[in-house]
Amino acid sequence: MSPPQLGAAMDIRFGATVEEFMRYITELGLNHVEFKREYLAGHPQTPDPETVRELSEAYDVTVTYHAPFRDWNPGSYDETVRRDSVERVKRTLDDAAAAGATGVVVHGGSVPNRYPDWVRDSARESAARSLAECAEYAQLVGVPLCLENQPIDGQKRRYTTTPTDLAELIDTVDVPPQYLGVTLDIGHAKVNDYDWRAFVEEFGHRIRVCHLHDNDGTADQHEPFPEYESVVDSIPADYFVFEMKSVDDVAACLGAQSTPPKTELTTSE
Repeated sequence: MSPPQLGAAMDIRFGATVEEFMRYITELGLNHVEFKREYLAGHPQTPDPETVRELSEAYDVTVTYHAPFRDWNPGSYDETVRRDSVERVKRTLDDAAAAGATGVVVHGGSVPNRYPDWVRDSARESAARSLAECAEYAQLVGVPLCLENQPIDGQKRRYTTTPTDLAELIDTVDVPPQYLGVTLDIGHAKVNDYDWRAFVEEFGHRIRVCHLHDNDGTADQHEPFPEYESVVDSIPADYFVFEMKSVDDVAACLGAQSTPPKTELTTSE
């Protein structure tokens, strides 16, 4: 079995181009990049998927994608919104396939807690239906979909905050495990007061991607996570991804001194 890949996620706040970021992370000794869809939608120099493939080969890094999670909700009780959200995940899967990516991370959707039970029940059914449609499409294009555990939100009901909820949503989908896996987010588990080992016990080798970041238990802060090595050694994921708010924080996770890519775009938080 090949050793896991260790890398970092690009964020629209970084300002760096794809090539600048790939150069930066490989200089740090990393070998994987995760592309958030919002970055690819918002950066003025976003490359097409074929160019992403060329760059990943040139820098010898593997790639995963992160499906949209802003202005998007596959668990919407509004069928128009739900369909649009599914379509956006499918387009992300298409781009991931063209880029040679090995997985697409996806969230499970949400519904406001203040809504009546019948709306929340309808939204939960929508989330399950959306996940099934996206997972079936993932099987069609040959790129695994990886459902992520989300942080608890005081105003919204999310469907993947606990190991049990995540398992129940996955179990509604009749797709082979190799096309519907799990993204274990260490920081989300911590802020929800769950030990990440509970997710490992529940999902085991179904975990394909692991997001690495830290917090003080009060909020989803995405702070540096220098204690990552024991986690990497204990989780059977293929890809480990530092999910930081700045490029400096990526280096901080590794205890390294590194000059971030220079860019005319903002790098503020």
